[in-house]
Amino acid sequence: MKVDGKPYRTIWLGPDGTTVQAIDQTLLPHDFVVRDLATVSDAERAIRTMIVRGAPLIGAAAAYGMALAMAEDPADAMLARAYTRLLESRPTAVNLRWALDDLRALLAPLPPAKRRDAAYKRAAEICDEDVEICRRIGENGLALIRKMKPRGDRINALTHCNAGWLATVDWGTALAPIYQAHDAGIPIHVWVDETRPRNQGASLTAWELGKHGVPHTVIADNAGGHLMQHGQVDFCIVGSDRTTRRGDVCNKIGTYLKALAAHDNGVPFYVGLPYPTIDWTIEDGHRDIPIEERSARELSHLTGRTEAGTTATIAVLPDGSAAANPAFDVTPARLVTGLVTERGVCAASEAGLLSLYPEQTRAA
Repeated sequence: MKVDGKPYRTIWLGPDGTTVQAIDQTLLPHDFVVRDLATVSDAERAIRTMIVRGAPLIGAAAAYGMALAMAEDPADAMLARAYTRLLESRPTAVNLRWALDDLRALLAPLPPAKRRDAAYKRAAEICDEDVEICRRIGENGLALIRKMKPRGDRINALTHCNAGWLATVDWGTALAPIYQAHDAGIPIHVWVDETRPRNQGASLTAWELGKHGVPHTVIADNAGGHLMQHGQVDFCIVGSDRTTRRGDVCNKIGTYLKALAAHDNGVPFYVGLPYPTIDWTIEDGHRDIPIEERSARELSHLTGRTEAGTTATIAVLPDGSAAANPAFDVTPARLVTGLVTERGVCAASEAGLLSLYPEQTRAA
């Protein structure tokens, strides 16, 4: 995708062939800064502090983190230490574990002298694969959009959090169909939930849609149900940090409430996801998916640009008030109209997913 006319990915290998570079998403939308990740510690910190975020991008960053570790020390001890450290950086998104398992399985049998180059090669492949996967998610979602009959002169989509190109290496998951529809000349408009407490909709989704020229309007998180009641939402589409084999979807906190409102108002509710986001080892999302509890400071403080043009952080809660900050919730499969993947669209169910991924069928 483009930023002020220049094409970017969210993460890439720097010109020295070792350092990894990534867009610092904690500073958007007011400042566009590229960070250098020179060590596995840098990669771990970038994931933990959400310099990079979004399930597919976390996986890509973890893969490059393993490469950085092998550049520093390709010994078995470092391989094991880097795997554990990166795995603990974010607990919910399954892409992280998928990428780390992939790199460990590749590197462990190799002699240490060959691990560095193999790790960088595989990390680059994972990034390229993610771009192609997201492009195909966009194509499959575009086919759905082409069949929609808007109630007015445009198609109105509603999305929650950020599942655009900033959450992946490029294109995005939930927003890939939006971009392809816009590029195809389909009049489409996006209602962008602000997505408290980190405001990733307001700061990231709105920023990247604006850079690409997609019409959009930021709304308070609590406005979505009202808009659906008044016929102003034709469909919802969100991303996923982990989807169970039965179709339960774990995504940014507040997604479940949007799914309930959509169900009550007959609004289609779609989820865009790549195959590494599917956790075939679990069935019950409420029971088996660990929900990250993040710092209460994300809820109690806001950072933004003042009228004077400076950046400032302010407190919004009374002194002494406790704050809880669960980062994700689980939307049960019964509330999901369809899962939009790189292989096609299916029902949010085990049978639906297996129709696209028959290789995951359990042995009798």
